[in-house]
Amino acid sequence: MSDDYYDLLGVARDADEATLKSAYRKKAMQWHPDRNPGNADAEAKFKDINEAYAALSDPQKRAVYDRYGKAGLNGGMGGGGGGFHGDAGDIFESVFGDIFGEVFGGGRRQQRAGPARGADLRYDYEITLEEAFRGKDAEITIPTNQVCEVCDGSGAEPGTRPETCPTCNGSGQVRAQQGFFMMQRTCPTCHGRGTVIKKPCKACHGHGTKQVERTLSVAIPAGVEDGTRVRLSGEGELGARGGPRGDLYVFLSVRKHDLFERDGPTLYCRIPVTMTTAALGGKIEVPTIDGGKADLDIPEGSQTGRRIRLRHHGMTTLKSALRGDMHVELFVETPRNLTAKQKELLREFAGECGDKSHPEHTGFFDKAKGFWDRVTGTD
Repeated sequence: MSDDYYDLLGVARDADEATLKSAYRKKAMQWHPDRNPGNADAEAKFKDINEAYAALSDPQKRAVYDRYGKAGLNGGMGGGGGGFHGDAGDIFESVFGDIFGEVFGGGRRQQRAGPARGADLRYDYEITLEEAFRGKDAEITIPTNQVCEVCDGSGAEPGTRPETCPTCNGSGQVRAQQGFFMMQRTCPTCHGRGTVIKKPCKACHGHGTKQVERTLSVAIPAGVEDGTRVRLSGEGELGARGGPRGDLYVFLSVRKHDLFERDGPTLYCRIPVTMTTAALGGKIEVPTIDGGKADLDIPEGSQTGRRIRLRHHGMTTLKSALRGDMHVELFVETPRNLTAKQKELLREFAGECGDKSHPEHTGFFDKAKGFWDRVTGTD
C-alpha cells in the first residue's frame, strides 16, 4: 500500500482544508483501534493516517512535503520541517472533539460543572367543560425540593464545608489513555461536582435539599381546550449547585360532558322531540353551557337529524371576547307504552294520512317497487 500522504487520506493533491478534514474523519473512524480491537494492522494504519493529516493540515509542513516528501519533514532535505512529532490522540481530539464532546479527550474544553438549571416538571389537572368555558383559579399541591435550611444547601454538617475531591483535584473529570486516544469521563467519586462531603448534614443526608409539598395557584383562562398547558415559571425542580429552578407545566384535560360535545369553540347537543312537536312544530327550551336556557323554534315537519344553530351559545374563545355557536340536532322520539285509546287514535290518524303526509315513505317504496319489477322481469 502506498505511503503517500495524499493516497493514505484518499484525496487529490490540490484538496482544500475542508476536504482534507472530511477525508480524515472517515479514515480515522474506519481504522480506529477501538473499532478494530487486536488488529495490529489497523493500529498502524490509524497512526499513518494521523501522521498524514498532521502534515497536510499544516500549510508550512504541507508545502515542505509537496516539495521534498517525507524526507523534508524529517529534516533530510531543503532545510524545512524540523521533524514530525504529532501525537495521534491530540490530532484525533482536535478533529472529533466538536462531535463527540467529552468522550474523545475533550479535557481542555471541559470544566468542573457549575450551577445548572433545574428540570421542568409536569402536572396533569382535569377540569369540567363548564370550567373550561368560564376559566378557573385552581390550587394544586405538588411535591418539590427546597434548599435545606440547616446547611443552606451545602450538604455538609453545620460548621464544616465540602472538600476538594482527591480523585479529580476539583476538576470534576478524570482522564485515561487508551491506545492513541484519550478518554475523559465524569469523576466517579464526586460525580462531577469537584467536591466531596466528609460529614453530611443530618437533616438532608448530604443532598443539600429536602422534599416538601407546595401549594400553588393556577389561573386557568376561559376557553382552554383539552391538552392546553399552563406554564408556571420558576416552579419546577430546584437547580443543581445553586442553579435556578425549572418551570412547571400544568397540562389540562377536559372531562366528557353529559349533554354537550365540543369541537373548538363550537358545541353540539342532541335533543329529543316528541312526534307531535316534530309534526306540528313548536318551541322548546334547551340548556346552554353558561347554565342558562335558550328558546328553540322547531319547524313544522322536522325530521330526525335536522340541525338548528343557536348563534353565540357555544364556548368562549381563548384570549378573545368571541363565543362560538351551538348546534342542536333533533331526533324524533316514537311514543311507547301507549294505552288502548292512544293506539286507536293513532290508527284513526294513520287512516286519515295520505301520500302527501309521508312523501319520503311513498317515494322510497315507489323506487323499491321499480327495483323489484326489474329484478323479476315484471312490466
